[in-house]
Amino acid sequence: MDPVDPNALLEKLVAIPSASGSEQAICEYLVAFLAGQGISAQRQGDNVSFELGSPDPKAQRLLLLSHLDTVPACAGWSGEATKPWWAGDRLFGLGANDAKGCVTAMVLAALALRDRAATLGIRCVFAFVCGEEVGGKGIQELLPVLGHLDAAVVGEPTGLTVITAQRGMLILRCTARGTAAHVAHAHLGENAVHKAARDITRLDALRFEPHLLLGEARAQVTVVTGGATKNQVPDLCEFFVDVRSTPNLDHATLTAQVAAELESDVEVFSDRYRAVATEPSETVVRAALAAAGTQGGTGSATTSDWAYLAHLPAVKAGPGDTHRSHRPDEWLSRGELKAGKAFYENLILNYAAMASKADIHG
Repeated sequence: MDPVDPNALLEKLVAIPSASGSEQAICEYLVAFLAGQGISAQRQGDNVSFELGSPDPKAQRLLLLSHLDTVPACAGWSGEATKPWWAGDRLFGLGANDAKGCVTAMVLAALALRDRAATLGIRCVFAFVCGEEVGGKGIQELLPVLGHLDAAVVGEPTGLTVITAQRGMLILRCTARGTAAHVAHAHLGENAVHKAARDITRLDALRFEPHLLLGEARAQVTVVTGGATKNQVPDLCEFFVDVRSTPNLDHATLTAQVAAELESDVEVFSDRYRAVATEPSETVVRAALAAAGTQGGTGSATTSDWAYLAHLPAVKAGPGDTHRSHRPDEWLSRGELKAGKAFYENLILNYAAMASKADIHG
């Protein structure tokens, strides 16, 4: 097999458009590429997975997960977003940073360990999924197929900072109810918009218990709709509240706390993105920190497919910078890709050694 040019692989993946819902072509390419490298990958829908490692069926299984889809190209790009170009050390193109750099680095790490994978003492499950940007369709489809897992690494652009806590997302629909009346006889009615306005002011002042790594969650009103006509006291006003939750406050507690403060009716509109955190003592955290050469993890404000892995010890880390994501001219450098590959490779080796030591000592 010919050596793989890391930069060329990244460029090829970026050159294949894969906005959410259109991941078919990149799946086909990745399966064929891996086959050419002697790795048999499975495709379930628009998700690609493969496994390397110990032949022992009882060996611990470490999931390395990232996503193939991108957001649609926004305005403001210097060139065509799906026709990547190099400028010095940087590859510009849609998905270069979020998250095809992570996918490429994970694939390169797998290739580096391929020939000695059977001696690692663990099994590494690599999964590259669709639909992460639009609700986590891919990971939800794939998880039942993957079987038992012991820990996970979620590939997102973090500058190789090890993320051990991630915010969730709770969206509440609030409905203020009043009584309609002619504006000229407003005293006969009850203004639902005014009621909603009082509640919105209360939400701005509402405080929640802070999290050690993530800080405080805040309730943000995002959409307000009320009133039917300009000469009628409105009897209904609806507004949505977005709370980027923290692991110390479950969504039921947050919902109850908001509802206790408001005059409006409160119901959960969406709570599928749960906040997650992993204890520093977990093997995957220690392995990731050693690979990164740092002492402690940090928190992340952005959600990811980690929200669907709350049952597993997990970390989030990868090459790139979260602040480049979903913006024009996103990029990844050659140096970042090289460092990402080394990080994932060392994380796997560290996890294998730590898991083996744990087994020896009971």
